[in-house]
Amino acid sequence: MNFEKVIIMTDLDGTLLDDKKRVSEKDILAINEFRKKGGSFTLATGRGIAMSRNVVEMLDVDMPCFVFNGAGVYDFKENKFLWHSSMPLHVIEYIKTLAKEFPDIGIEILHADKVYVTNNNKTVEEHMAIESITPVYASVDEVPKENWLKVLIAYPPEEMHRIIEFTKTSCNEGINWVHSSPMYYEMLPEGISKGYGYKKLLEVTGKTDYFTVASGDYGNDYEMVRTADLGVAVANALQPVKDVAKLIVGDNNSSPMSQIIKHLETL
Repeated sequence: MNFEKVIIMTDLDGTLLDDKKRVSEKDILAINEFRKKGGSFTLATGRGIAMSRNVVEMLDVDMPCFVFNGAGVYDFKENKFLWHSSMPLHVIEYIKTLAKEFPDIGIEILHADKVYVTNNNKTVEEHMAIESITPVYASVDEVPKENWLKVLIAYPPEEMHRIIEFTKTSCNEGINWVHSSPMYYEMLPEGISKGYGYKKLLEVTGKTDYFTVASGDYGNDYEMVRTADLGVAVANALQPVKDVAKLIVGDNNSSPMSQIIKHLETL
């Protein structure tokens, strides 16, 4: 396959990043060779701007990425959004309802340029430490009301089902809920997913005629894996993601990107 009109869009956590949050040397070499041959490479992540930047800079990603699980397309070279959606204002009341119903809940509001923590817990603290982020601690009413890209709910994995069940009948109008990891459940603007985000990325970068490759592992990756020309699941992916993938490669500790690129060379 000629790579000049091929774009690879990959999830980070659980896919490109190994369990120690690193990209393997083998994958770095494969990505660089893919780009030398004309291929386009970008990130498709639930992370916000600050949490994604270290990977962008380490890989020298030279095209815009879609972040916040598809709620924004961001150009890290120009430090600006090319497109983004925002949460509806009534989400403020949803946060208050969830905090009242689950007093030990963790809530992070990912703003365009900051991370606000309105409800802290151990899972949030661990998340901030892993990502080396210093959040702004504030009440929900103190958070600026514009440009909320997503809201992240942090809760122990063994208890997350309680929140999921609650939101099936409450706090769900005008938004899209996605389960992005065992301990994270996320509010996105209605209609937003990584599947939608990658279409906006192609649109704003003028690559709508490209052959799309999308790789992921979790529920928030399902839609982009399902709709890409070549949807790829890593071996550690949830079964529903594997079920819609056209290709399954090794797990996130096995240099999956090199396997994907090797497969493309055979097409």
